[in-house]
Amino acid sequence: MFPFPLLPSCEKHDTRPVLLVGEARIPRHFPDTCCPLPSRAAATAVSLSRPGREEPSEPAAARRRLPFFLVRSRHRHRALASSSGSSSSGIRSRSSPAALHHLVLCARSSRATGGYDVMHLPRFLRLVDLCVHGTPDYALRSNYDPRVYQPSRSVNRKRPVSRVIPPAHRLPSPDHEPWLPVSEKSNPLTRDVDRASANQIVRLLKACDAQMFQAEAGTSYQRLFSDAVVKTMTDVAKRVELILKDPEDSMVVLSGCGTSGRLAFLIATGFNRALKELSQSPLYSYIIAGGDRALLSSQEAPEDDPALGMLSLQKLCEGKRRVLFIGISCGLSAPFVAGQLDFCLQHLDVYTPVLVGFNPAFQARDEPMPGCSLTFRSVVDRMQELATSQKAFLLNPTVGPEAISGSSRMKGGSATKILLETVLSAAHAAAYTHTPITYKGILQHMRTYEKTVDITYAHSGEMTALVEAAGESLRSGRQVCYLGWGSLAVLGLIDASECNPTFGADYDDVRGFISGGYRELSNTEGPLTSLGPEFCISHEDFVHLVLPSLTDQDTILLIYTHTEDVAEVEKLARKVREKSSNLHAVYHQVDGDTAAARQDHISGLCSSVLKITWPSPASGSSLHMQWELSTKLVLNAVSTGAHVLKGKIYQNHMIDVQVTNSKLYRRATRLLQRLSGHPEAQCEDALLKAVYRVDELTPAIASSDLSVHTHTASTRSKVVPLALVCLLTGCSLSEAEAHLGRQPIVRDAVKAWLS
Repeated sequence: MFPFPLLPSCEKHDTRPVLLVGEARIPRHFPDTCCPLPSRAAATAVSLSRPGREEPSEPAAARRRLPFFLVRSRHRHRALASSSGSSSSGIRSRSSPAALHHLVLCARSSRATGGYDVMHLPRFLRLVDLCVHGTPDYALRSNYDPRVYQPSRSVNRKRPVSRVIPPAHRLPSPDHEPWLPVSEKSNPLTRDVDRASANQIVRLLKACDAQMFQAEAGTSYQRLFSDAVVKTMTDVAKRVELILKDPEDSMVVLSGCGTSGRLAFLIATGFNRALKELSQSPLYSYIIAGGDRALLSSQEAPEDDPALGMLSLQKLCEGKRRVLFIGISCGLSAPFVAGQLDFCLQHLDVYTPVLVGFNPAFQARDEPMPGCSLTFRSVVDRMQELATSQKAFLLNPTVGPEAISGSSRMKGGSATKILLETVLSAAHAAAYTHTPITYKGILQHMRTYEKTVDITYAHSGEMTALVEAAGESLRSGRQVCYLGWGSLAVLGLIDASECNPTFGADYDDVRGFISGGYRELSNTEGPLTSLGPEFCISHEDFVHLVLPSLTDQDTILLIYTHTEDVAEVEKLARKVREKSSNLHAVYHQVDGDTAAARQDHISGLCSSVLKITWPSPASGSSLHMQWELSTKLVLNAVSTGAHVLKGKIYQNHMIDVQVTNSKLYRRATRLLQRLSGHPEAQCEDALLKAVYRVDELTPAIASSDLSVHTHTASTRSKVVPLALVCLLTGCSLSEAEAHLGRQPIVRDAVKAWLS
């Protein structure tokens, strides 16, 4: 028998002293519900205790209410007794189970906790699985795994974020958080991003984005440059080419929810413009769950309706004899898209379905959708069967966990743009310039996007200045405004619209405006200004609605290229400068730019300028797509970094996520379980109490449909933070609201309560 039994026990039943391992004091037992805990001070798990934290006093420790996280029966002696291994990871132990125990607790001396910290149950179970079933060496290194706590030699020494960044080319093992799909996992690179400076945030985002282009290794998931992915892209491009050469009664439809739908709009309208320049009729159409209003504001509820997705596709394609349908769902989870794909599979004589996502097929969502027995997994399985005969196509490379867990607007959005623009560009080149679609050509085109990421992050210093300025504005209760031209302005609108569901931001915290308004936007439904001020998006709207109240605490960002009317940019810049000195610019130019002198005038008006110079390209459209991706990376960094600095991120989780559909409801429940260590049922109860603002759930609430919960949550704010504070502190909902009112940063609110 190994020296550290994990059977339930307590000090009453097991009074043996703790064992010192290095500097850590390891308890020989885990208290369980069958045994009363000796005291609040002794029965404390410090889930919030991290390097750099000031240790609380003994009286403060006595008020802690965080119970030990329990070890369940499926991972007791039976599972561990069969494990065998070595201490190659450097852990001093007499056996593999002892090493495991050290990994699980990795405690440090602390008078507040009786001498040790304890991991959350999910973290413990994951490590058991890894040790029992085999673990890559690097996954056991305590400086790599984000869930392993290390002994601390100095409680007041702040750990630099740079020390915890593994090589950028190394993705987490598939065994990292194995119960989650890749797109929902937390990224070990950014586990401390909530404590990072602006410069460190930009560096971390750079490392995460570099993971998109990691080469396939061994038996891991297929990647962006994997042979199977490139071959599938080649096949899809040839299908598009056939439609371009014979467009009568044919159509290419791109569809998605949230960010995926907005990128479907951006890509479809962009390629329609390219066709117009060639005197061709438009062939591309887009569908976004929630209609055109979802282009500018969060409309998450329609994402759960597969019937609505099917009907919208059927209506759009009525009378067509050939349709290539491209459904985008980064997590392979959106019921809206699943309904459309299922409709295509039932009508293969007209439709050829293509699914774009970034999880392995076996990780597709496998639970019945509202109103039907269909699951996303069943749709994916049918598409895989048809892929052998090229009646359906599946493009699902993995790009690694997002920098902010589950925020697929970042790498998921970028990879969507890379995949689809590469496919459609190859098809256009084949149809109109007689350039054959080849494996090598597809690969080279994607490599240009890899260079785009490198070129963009070569300006990390300028990006840091933008993040700092935007962060200071949000911390001061002011706003960030993007003033853009052309398709780069559309990316500003997209980035701003994503801040509400991602960070719980108000619509006017981050706003986008486009020169020409809805005329330039070219959306199907036309102007939406009658829906409210958040749908006023022209530069004229900015001048009339925002400019009069502008101060130096607001951050204004100009976004344009050398192809725009620089005189118009300068005119607007001077108007802004009269009200605020906090003006910045993102500017794209090519070698030999003739507007450089005029640009110098604009630079003189700005506090900082991020000017990116690109080599002269063979294709103007290809360059413009690179500008778009570069701008997307910059704006994602600005809005994400600003909200991190404001305190909207807990570790690397979207702590203030809006619980407005089933996907986000499940994500919120998992997040609460991960951060609190409590059972799933208890976390869901806490979430519902925060949604309905009650301390006790009534039978009516408990029996309500999930759609009722998400509808109610759409009218609430700070649902997840309230639930987490209640779980971590044991306080009532009203007490949690009061704490968050005084201290909106969740970590600080919990710390204040416990101290």
